[in-house]
Formats: sequence, C-alpha cells, structure tokens
Amino acid sequence: MSNPTGVVYLLGAGPGLADHLTIRGQRLLAQADVLVYDALVDATLLELVSSHCLQVNVGKRGGQASTPQADINQLLVDYCRQGKRVVRLKGGDPFIFGRSTAELEALQAAHCPYEVVPGLSSALAAPLLAGIPLTDPVLSRCFAVFTAHDPDALNWESLATLDTLVILMGTQHLAEIVEQLVRHGRSPKSPIAIIRWAGQPQQQIWEGTLESIGQKTSRQSLSPAVMVVGEVVNLRPYLQPHSTRPLAGLRILVTRSAGQSSGFRDRLEQVGATVIEMPALEITPPSSWEALDQAIQQLATYDWLVLTSSNGVNYFFERLRHQGKDGRSLAGVKLAVVGQKTAQSLEQWGLLPDFIPPDFVADSLIEHFPDADALVGQRILFPRVESGGRDVMVKEFTQKGAVVTEVAAYQSGCPAAIAPDVRAVLEAGTLDVVTFASSKTVRCFQQLVSQALAGSTADPTPDSQSPGAIARLLSSVCIASIGPQTSATCHDLLGRVDVEATDYTLDGLTHALVEWANVHRKPV
Repeated sequence: MSNPTGVVYLLGAGPGLADHLTIRGQRLLAQADVLVYDALVDATLLELVSSHCLQVNVGKRGGQASTPQADINQLLVDYCRQGKRVVRLKGGDPFIFGRSTAELEALQAAHCPYEVVPGLSSALAAPLLAGIPLTDPVLSRCFAVFTAHDPDALNWESLATLDTLVILMGTQHLAEIVEQLVRHGRSPKSPIAIIRWAGQPQQQIWEGTLESIGQKTSRQSLSPAVMVVGEVVNLRPYLQPHSTRPLAGLRILVTRSAGQSSGFRDRLEQVGATVIEMPALEITPPSSWEALDQAIQQLATYDWLVLTSSNGVNYFFERLRHQGKDGRSLAGVKLAVVGQKTAQSLEQWGLLPDFIPPDFVADSLIEHFPDADALVGQRILFPRVESGGRDVMVKEFTQKGAVVTEVAAYQSGCPAAIAPDVRAVLEAGTLDVVTFASSKTVRCFQQLVSQALAGSTADPTPDSQSPGAIARLLSSVCIASIGPQTSATCHDLLGRVDVEATDYTLDGLTHALVEWANVHRKPV
C-alpha cells in the first residue's frame, strides 16, 4: 500500500540552464527529497535542490551505459512508497520524446500519486535561442517536429513538402536525412542549421545547405543537437540576439569553491556574460578540531583574532556555536579581517571588524596594522586553512614580537575530476575567459585540466599533462586574476595573465574584465 504522503513529479527541465526552468519547477526542486535526473540536465539545476536531497543520475546517452527503463520505473515507485517527494527531472518537456509513458504506467500500477509538470522543449527553445523563428508569414506557415533516430520509419515524402522541419535525435543519421529530403523533392540549396547544446555556454551552431552541411560538420561531434531545415534559417543574421552590455557574447569560466555562492556569477551576468562555474576547490572541516577547540576555550587570553577568508570566518564561528558560545565570547578581543568579502561574512555573524587593511591582501595587514610597533607580547589567534597557505604574514607578526597561534579551521583540496559541463566547454573551444580569485583555484584548475587532457588520449603522455599542453588549450582564452599573488601562480602554472584587477575584489575583477573587453573586442 502506498504511503499517502509520497508523490512523484515528472518535471520538464527545459533546454538546460536554470534560466529556462519554470518557476513551478524551481519550487519543486527546492522541496524535493529525491531527485532522479537525466544525462542532459545541467549541473546548475542540481544546485537548486536542498542539501538533504538524494540525487540519482539515471541518464541515457546513445552508445553509453545507461540505467534500464524498468529500473528507473522501480526507483520512482520505491521512493514514493517510502513517503518521499520525488522529482523526476527530464530534459525539455516530459511529453515530447521524454519516455514518460512507461514511468507513468508504472506509477499508476503501483497506485503512486504523480503529477506531470511541463517544461520548455528544446524543439521550440533551441531555434529561438539561435535566432531562428519557426514560423513566418511568408517563409514558414507551418512546422513539424520529429525524432530521426529511426529514419526508415518516417514518411519522407510528406515531410519534404513542409515549410520548416525541426529534427531531434538525428545527428547520427545526418547524411541519410539529407539524402531522403533531396530524393523526395527538397532542394539541395535548402538552408539547414544544427544547434548543439542549445542555450548552454558550450552552444555551437553550424549553418549551411543540405548539400554543404555534411562537409561543414565533418569530424565534428554534433550530439546533442536540434536541426532546423527551412528558409527561416536565413533569417538568423537579422534576428539573433544582440546586446550593448560590455561582456555580452563572452563565455566566462569562473573557478570557485564547491558549494560557494554565485555572487561573482551574478555580477558578470549583469554585464552580459554567459557564465560557466567550475568547482575547483572543496572546502572541508580540518582533520582535527582539537587545536581550534582549545583556542576557543582560551579566547579571553588573546588580543586579536585575525581572519583572512570567508571560509575562516564561517568555520570559526560554526565551531564557536558548536561549543555553546557566540560573539559575546570575543568581548575583549579585537577583530582584523582581510578583504571586504571577509568583512561581509563577519557581519553575517553580527560583528564588525576593528581593522581592514586598505589593500585586500594578507601582506598588507602587517604594513598597516594599528600600533604595529607595539606588538611585542600581543597574542594573535589566526584560524586558517590546514593544508598550506602563505606564511609571510605570520613571520612578519612574529618578527614584530607578537605571539601568533595558528590553528586549523578548515581544509581545502581539489575535486576528484573536472565537471562534465566545463570539460565540454574546453573541448569545444568556445571559452573566452577564465577567472581566478585565489592561487589555490589556479593550482586545482591546472591539476584538473591536466587530468582531463591525460584521460582524453588513448595513450597518455607526459606532454598531455605539461604546462605547454594547457597553454595550447588556453591559447585563445583570456586569463583573468583577482590580484598579484594569484597572478604569480597563473604565470607559474599557466604561462601568463591577461587581466589583473587593480582593486583586489570580485567587483574589481568584474571592472577589469569590462575594461579589457572594451579594448579587445567589439560589443555584440
């Protein structure tokens, strides 16, 4: 007997990014206990679910191992019977080539409550995002949408007479599609467009005619793609989106910590950029809380608490709260932070810093520190990252006579592998800019890309993991850094820096990119 509180939502994800998800879809994802999702669902959608939501990937891609449909059906039934709120997330719209019938029949047979929630189909969205209208008073009075994974099952004689054709799942049969259309009366000069990864940062578009498209796409990976055949393709130069925003048309890769908020993404999108986020750091608790716990118990003995990152702030105060304490425990301790972002994180805990150096780097802290000549005997608590970090600040404080207690508050490390959407953008060669806000993100980026390059060859060689291989991959990509320390690491590992912020903040980096774009490219 089904648990009456369980329910399954078959939700259309749209063509990819969260920007094209319905408001209802966003609400359902936020409320989901279990998310069962397809291969073409973008990673940004997975970030909309809560931390307690179980995520199950059942994606199906041609030629690759996939979850059998019967297993997917049973998963939905089992989780529903457990009383879970299940979201079955499908690319596009669930009722347009979405294999929904089998899943609904299984839910009905098991008496599981369900609801189908529409999404924006790629059949409609992909042409629009490419600037191709499917109807036109003169050129296209009708259009047909069909899947061409089985060309022999189609009525080509009828299809060839229609004004506009939208073809899904047909790139593997492109040559046969062209042959059938021409054989049944379509002009070889008929325009065709192939839109790959529609609406996503790695989007690619090929245009041609039925007789030329094969040569234009030779040796190219086309799937997943939507194909449009018809005179309306020729309207694209006049109707594709234009913008006067300074970063419009640029694809920018933002390296960040996994789970970090997307404030920088919002800044870049406001000035027109298409942003791809790459989790390049994983922030985790330290290997032991012992040192930090002991320091917290002795807070009254310290004169200063120095915090140089938002991670340091959040992990310190989470641990403070874990011990049943709050900001009142710092009544006699002065607070020094590096950077406005760190100060903002501190304010979220209800506290204001006593000192922020004018330059948002740790090296500036000692130079401008209040009463720096009277530091002899001052006790300074410095919660910091456990694995590595620069020691210049600690050495300079110590040389001034201060007693610095360093305690591990968190760890940072590289993810196991590069995210699939980021790898797709790099391989497609459609990236314009990559940004770095710390030296550690540069190091992890270099490590992850080296692993991807080595894994993409049948017989990996040392050259595939060398700085030269990465330099060639980024040869046409602008490398942007938040400040001098990060720039130095970029030079060491990536060979160059093209943009460096003069104000070492994310706003400063955004401003630097706008200035670079104004000089190096024309507005889109």
